[in-house]
Amino acid sequence: MTEQRLMKDGLGEDAVERIIAALARSVQDFPVKKFRKDALNGIGTLELKARVHHLIAVLHQYFPDDFEATAALLMKMKTHWDYGDENDPLRWFAAWPVTDYVGVHGLDHPATSLNVLKHLTSLFSSEFAIRPFIERHPAMTFEHLEQWCCDPDEHVRRLASEGTRPRLPWGQQLPHFIADPAPVLPLLESLKDDASEYVRRSVANNLNDISKDHPDLVIAICQKWLKSSGTEIPEHKERQWLVRHATRSLVKAGHPDVFALLGFTSNPKVTLQSFVLQDDVIGLGESAVFDIVLQSTSPDVQKIVLDYAVHHRKKSGQLTAKVFKLKTLILQPNASVEVRKAHAFKQITTRKYYSGEHVIALLINGVALGNVNFELSVP
Repeated sequence: MTEQRLMKDGLGEDAVERIIAALARSVQDFPVKKFRKDALNGIGTLELKARVHHLIAVLHQYFPDDFEATAALLMKMKTHWDYGDENDPLRWFAAWPVTDYVGVHGLDHPATSLNVLKHLTSLFSSEFAIRPFIERHPAMTFEHLEQWCCDPDEHVRRLASEGTRPRLPWGQQLPHFIADPAPVLPLLESLKDDASEYVRRSVANNLNDISKDHPDLVIAICQKWLKSSGTEIPEHKERQWLVRHATRSLVKAGHPDVFALLGFTSNPKVTLQSFVLQDDVIGLGESAVFDIVLQSTSPDVQKIVLDYAVHHRKKSGQLTAKVFKLKTLILQPNASVEVRKAHAFKQITTRKYYSGEHVIALLINGVALGNVNFELSVP
């Protein structure tokens, strides 16, 4: 069995060798052995973001003191970049410290730096590196972002959206846009019908970020995007997909106005006939298998979103809910439906499990309809 690789493995020895290869081809007589020793020193003990910071610090030791000269070197490195094994999903991480170097050491040279970030973003998205420029040089940065919306390179167009996400995972938050996303909206408007799904997905993710603080605003935007002169656009599947993806957090939160927007039944008439968990005690590494029977009490066809929330026990003993997608159901008039689900409790790096009582709650259009309790046993 192939050993599972962690994301931090994308910035290990292979990535360092690819950085070295680009540097050696870009700088005459580059001290390969010394750089390799410095870059690999202690890297195995670091987590992913710490590896990025470590390699930025090492690069800084070898780059010119003059940032303009460094910028020229970074541009040249792309020409000689080894893109890695196309079957390796982590191959892009090797360029992460290269792009983020600009966000750390190029802030006093915004015009040059923004051009470098545009140039490098196809190696590894500059979405993290551009955020300090948005904070410190907003006018100049937005001038570039507006131009990038029309760039022929989809990576550059996506940067205009992904780089302005208010709550970008792993990235520096943008508190001004969390409070007021108005400056971002014209960029999203320009990109909403982009030819690239890669770009449209970013637009949806940006809106999803905004929805966490301004739900009614996002619903209004999505309503506008789904209408043309007051008429629905059912054939515009790409825009419909974008709206569904942009409102996924609102669906999970059960916001009352989002379901009609997405074509689901408002205030569905459904009763929970049965909600049974197979086992009362579940060990870590096992699955919680539950069976559901729903009964429609409406004479009309109903379309509903069926989700479930697992209330995980924390170290403090408190329970915190995590919502998971189950399925979309079309209920015929007065009909019943049976659903079975197995939820795996496997060890993952993003969650730590604790023994004790847990809860699984069933959600219909975001509203809890019933729950079952069980004991999770963690060795």
